[in-house]
Amino acid sequence: MKKDIFGKAILDFYNKNSTEDIITSTNISDEDILPLDYLFRSYTEMPKLEKKALKLAKGEVLDVGCGAGSHSLWLQEKGFKVKAIDISKGAIEVCKKRGVLNTKLLPLLEEKQNFDTILLLMNGTGIFQTILNLPIYLNHLKSLLNEKGQILIDSSDIKYMYEDEDGGFWQDLNSGYYGELDYFLSYKGEREEPMKWLYLDFSTLNIACATVGLKCELIAEGDHFDYLAKLYVAE
Repeated sequence: MKKDIFGKAILDFYNKNSTEDIITSTNISDEDILPLDYLFRSYTEMPKLEKKALKLAKGEVLDVGCGAGSHSLWLQEKGFKVKAIDISKGAIEVCKKRGVLNTKLLPLLEEKQNFDTILLLMNGTGIFQTILNLPIYLNHLKSLLNEKGQILIDSSDIKYMYEDEDGGFWQDLNSGYYGELDYFLSYKGEREEPMKWLYLDFSTLNIACATVGLKCELIAEGDHFDYLAKLYVAE
């Protein structure tokens, strides 16, 4: 059962009741800090790939995994009609308090509306959880697109995390795709149930898209093995 620690943390920050940040880790990496103020960042504080994605938005927009609503708020200010969804009750509450006009506590696979732009940012492929889930999610995303609609999604190729000092690749090939991680989150001493989280290299995303009739275009690359892609229905 999810405890919504993420939601509690951003509610605390919004209510000026936070005394510490979120701690994250994975099965292949040590603990790291996720600063709560980063989730409330302005456009100027966003990484270049996020800025690029927001600039490419068109028409009616779905912001998937909206968090504290920073992307939705910027788009709203630019006159876009935006729907923000998340599975965190606390996140949706904060979005409403911050002024996001259309928010819903909803898993992506339960979304039924159609959109011109679907945003999946901050490692948007993470929501797919595993390689096996890729066709399920991609087919559903495809079904939500209006004619000439687009999906803007980012991720990272984390193969570098498996390299040794000599440049060798040490991952156990029997353990599945190297981008499938167990993701751990804690806040104020409370631990969330571990979740599956997927980092996807561009080539694998491209192949998966082709199998469901989506074109996959590399839009931009970041500074650290990350990239932004645009998916759309092949004509």
